[in-house]
Amino acid sequence: MGKRILAVYFSQTGQLKRCAEAMAAPVQADPQIALDWCELRPQAPYPFPWPFFTFFDQFPETVHLVPPALEPLQIPAQRYDLIVLAYTVWFLSPAPPVTAFLKSDTGRALLHDTPVITLIACRNMWHMAQEQVKALLADAGARLSDNVVLTDAGSSLATFITTPRWMLTGRTDPLWGLPAPGIRDSEIAATRRFGDAIVTALHENRVDGRTPVLSGLGAVDADVRLVPSEKIGRRSFYLWGKLIRACGKPGAAARKPALALYAVFLVLMIVTVVPVTMLLRALLRPLTRRRQAAQKAYFEQPSGSSRLRLDERAHG
Repeated sequence: MGKRILAVYFSQTGQLKRCAEAMAAPVQADPQIALDWCELRPQAPYPFPWPFFTFFDQFPETVHLVPPALEPLQIPAQRYDLIVLAYTVWFLSPAPPVTAFLKSDTGRALLHDTPVITLIACRNMWHMAQEQVKALLADAGARLSDNVVLTDAGSSLATFITTPRWMLTGRTDPLWGLPAPGIRDSEIAATRRFGDAIVTALHENRVDGRTPVLSGLGAVDADVRLVPSEKIGRRSFYLWGKLIRACGKPGAAARKPALALYAVFLVLMIVTVVPVTMLLRALLRPLTRRRQAAQKAYFEQPSGSSRLRLDERAHG
């Protein structure tokens, strides 16, 4: 009997879908493997580009992991040999439709005792979101096999400008000499190597969720310099989100003054607290090198950043 894979995703701009399709191409081409797709569709579709207040009005529920209502899931089978969960990061948390899937009865039943590979495509801060996804997967009884992370090509400073512009205007053309937002086409195409490895592992019956199958392929490179800023931001989002949720439901007029105040606070925090935190981290790096190495290894689990198999292939 052949193997069966389910790919679950929510992609508002289409970029994540391209990443998932590129990774899945070798799987799709294998006649012995059945690949089913499940696009998560909120009952109330999100706008794109985003109006300013509508965009910020999403963060209280997003960071509190309040699941939106989804359209009925179109999933042909009840059990799979592997589930690929592709998601983007909203406000340092998984995008709400992904949270909804992870918390749904259908999603939990599918995930129970099933190997899962997570695929993240985002600007650069994904570490705290993955921690939340790992907890939700564990709560559902899933087994995290691997994690693949693709991040924007631009620097943190550049994407701080270009990514919000993309979200609020839909424009992806270069601005003021800054690179266009998003993940490079070449990096998206290169995710095919993960699909090749998945096909081989499935044929060899090595996909069990206990031992990674994508190690040595450069699946994830954790930038632990961002982790302190993420923790500060996550805490800030959570507390402000609690306050804003007390002002009313999403879309309520009473939330707008608090959202406007938080938007100003967020910008000030990003241009003051975040750089200071990163500077202090850099100054203390010689004293905390061992701790940072351990932290990097932790966030890169289970697949790791090693490119040994790629190097062997290049020299083979």
